[in-house]
Amino acid sequence: MKHAKSFVTLALGLTLSGLALADSGTHISAGLESVEVQHKTKLVKIERTGDKNSVIPATYAKNGRHCPPFCVQPITVAQGVETIGELELLGYLKRIGSGDRTVLVVDSRSPEWLARGTIPGSVNIPWNLISVDMAGTFAVDAEAETLATILKDQFGAHLSNGQWDFRNAKTLVLFCNGLWCPQSGNNIKTLIRLGYPTYKLKWYRGGMQDWVSAGLTTANH
Repeated sequence: MKHAKSFVTLALGLTLSGLALADSGTHISAGLESVEVQHKTKLVKIERTGDKNSVIPATYAKNGRHCPPFCVQPITVAQGVETIGELELLGYLKRIGSGDRTVLVVDSRSPEWLARGTIPGSVNIPWNLISVDMAGTFAVDAEAETLATILKDQFGAHLSNGQWDFRNAKTLVLFCNGLWCPQSGNNIKTLIRLGYPTYKLKWYRGGMQDWVSAGLTTANH
């Protein structure tokens, strides 16, 4: 009987220990522990920090922004474009990590901000390369030609009889620095004017500020 009680106590102890390890408190959500994505040449695991003393990086701690241009953005950037949060973005990153090439997560920020870290699995396309005047459907200068190249080579659109065809274009998830940053929203509006289907455009309004506030992994550019 004594040995039986010892065995039960040991088994119970191991079970509770296992539960403690399983419930480490670092899950992103109740059903999601981490997401793995390819970021450039490296495989990166996106997870939530387990450091209880972790704080928002100083880069994103500032909450006073001059408006304009850094005005608080509306929750809906354009009719038909879905505004998403962290879990939805992670869902798209999970698809990318599984080999889905129909989705592209776009970091719209400029190089000096990119140098401070980005969301793993995203591709940087600075906002000013997209929000340019295409003067109709044809590239008329170097900036418009650059945009045309991005539309074809990175987004999967093609030019047919002088018109952009987006039927096989990728679903784009765009973000910038935060709810006060207009860059990704302006890019979305430019793409809509060019004919990009709104259902293929997603907006992570919270951007980097919300991402780091949630304690999620960032990657070097």
